Amino acid sequence: MSALRDTDPALYALLRAEERRQFEQIRLIPSENYTSSAVIEATASVLTNKYSEGYPGKRYYEGQEVVDQVEGLAIERAKALFGAEHANVQPYSGSPANLAVYVALCKPGDTILGLSLPHGGHLTHGWGVSVTGQFYKPERYEVHPDTHRLDYDAIRRKALEVRPRVIVAGATAYPRTIDFEAFGAIAREVGAYLLCDIAHIAGLVVGGVHPSPVPHADVVSTTTHKTLRGPRGGLLLCREAHAKAIDKAVFPGLQGGPHEHTIAGLAVALAEAAQPDFKLYARAIVDNAKALAEALLERGFRLVTGGTDNHLILIDATSKGATGKELSRAMALAGLEANMNTIPFDPRKPFDPSGVRIGTPSVTSRGMGAPEMIAIADFIARSNESRGDPQALERIRLEVAAMCRAFRPPVGAAALYIPGRGAE
Repeated sequence: MSALRDTDPALYALLRAEERRQFEQIRLIPSENYTSSAVIEATASVLTNKYSEGYPGKRYYEGQEVVDQVEGLAIERAKALFGAEHANVQPYSGSPANLAVYVALCKPGDTILGLSLPHGGHLTHGWGVSVTGQFYKPERYEVHPDTHRLDYDAIRRKALEVRPRVIVAGATAYPRTIDFEAFGAIAREVGAYLLCDIAHIAGLVVGGVHPSPVPHADVVSTTTHKTLRGPRGGLLLCREAHAKAIDKAVFPGLQGGPHEHTIAGLAVALAEAAQPDFKLYARAIVDNAKALAEALLERGFRLVTGGTDNHLILIDATSKGATGKELSRAMALAGLEANMNTIPFDPRKPFDPSGVRIGTPSVTSRGMGAPEMIAIADFIARSNESRGDPQALERIRLEVAAMCRAFRPPVGAAALYIPGRGAE
């Protein structure tokens, strides 16, 4: 970054500081990951100079002969990787991607049935503070009060009661496998469209460690980072019957010119995810999450649903005498990056909830395996015990930094870094 260093030394210093932070800390936020250098190079390319309003072959600007090929490459790779009939790679992120689905399939005031936010759903699944809960009529289903798992019989009863235009299947804080086939059957029974939001699990889906929603859904939405390890962006997959409506909703409905530099980075990430080793990487994410969950249970933490099937773990911090805010802050001071999170039927407020959400995509990308998951569980337990003791938390932080030095963040073009070996 010599040009940036010379032009803007203040910003250069900040970026270097963030680079060091990502190197020295254990990043456990499940929606974060490390991209490859190839993805970063494509995202930082000259395509950031180009405006390309429209779609390949149907642009409103000249000079699109290269851009059309780049976007076309991303589209074809997305369709092939997910087995979808149609792909739109232009959404700026996951939230406008979901909004585009409602614009395409609904009219204002139509009913959307989604998972309640405190039970693991997302703001854009019809929560009240989101535009999706203001322009459309939101109805919500919840997890079972005893198991905290999705109750498909109860979801079916709710769908029969409210007769939604769209049912949303997907979550942002649900640690178990989602039965998309069951959701598909419910949607067909009530005459609803099915939107499956796989923003968190897209990499697990293409890696073969989570069932795919594509055969059952009308539309699939996802972000392009998280477990997919691409740049920050959005992606829509749909049946050919909905292609025209989806494309029209994205552009000109909600967006102007697409960010072709991000689309180029996505094309690289999709190519990486199509490599055979990516399946091993996806399996390693889940294996690491299971190992970490088991180690936390052994140390007395209560976990929502008692464990995990995917990349994500939801800790009930109150089981160890802390709030989610207290535990996540103590972890941060100890070099462990997580986020406070509500848990199902949480009696506490969102700004001081009972839970902490953690995940394993980033640590898996660094090459960490089962032994490191046990060490991380120890770090979390010790951080909780050391709440209010800055010196003790600083000692843990130094131990965390020492472990991180043995597992460098990925820098090459390869998508996989074998657990236990360290990134090369």
